Amino acid sequence: MPPQHSKHPSVRTVLFNKRVWVLCLIYFGFIYGLYTLAFLLPTIISGFQQQFGTTFNVLEKGLITAVPYLPAAIVMHFWSRDATRRGCRTWHIAIPALTGAISIPLALFMESPASTIAVITVTACSIFSALPNFWTLPTQFLTGASAAAAIALINTIGNVAGFSAGYITGAVRGVTGTYVFPMLIVGGPMLLSAILMVLLSRSGQESQAASATQEH
Repeated sequence: MPPQHSKHPSVRTVLFNKRVWVLCLIYFGFIYGLYTLAFLLPTIISGFQQQFGTTFNVLEKGLITAVPYLPAAIVMHFWSRDATRRGCRTWHIAIPALTGAISIPLALFMESPASTIAVITVTACSIFSALPNFWTLPTQFLTGASAAAAIALINTIGNVAGFSAGYITGAVRGVTGTYVFPMLIVGGPMLLSAILMVLLSRSGQESQAASATQEH
């Protein structure tokens, strides 16, 4: 008879791993910002007429909507390239999260369509530059089936933001009559992502230091 093994040891390992749940929250913050950006950008552009007295036809609105994503693709390439060369560091993820947390609500207070799109472009660059580097984290402390289970859990929990971002933004907009408060709320999860990333890094360093001390 072959030895009896638990069917899902990797799943249990992941479910009780605090670092995995911290990564879930970090990813949630980024996805919350990403989906809000995708949902609200056309609305923000449509609001330029009322806010600035500037009108755009349908084609122009479509082209403006695409503007933030081209610089974001370029920044993502070079940011990820730097992370590959240096090794993914805490600041490769924490700095974009902090930048996104600040720039998302800041876009509402710009004085022209151009400056608004410029700030939104910064937000897009922040989110897209962080995400590829983020996905290197689970495999730094998990391998094999455990790493696969962790990635699945992080992706599942994080993508709850895909629903909650639109729902919460619309609900708060309906209650307050303005996008100021929803955008301030969006900055919160991304700020939390930055803080958690720093704390996660420090916790890992302390664990390594403790392990090194025990070996000696």
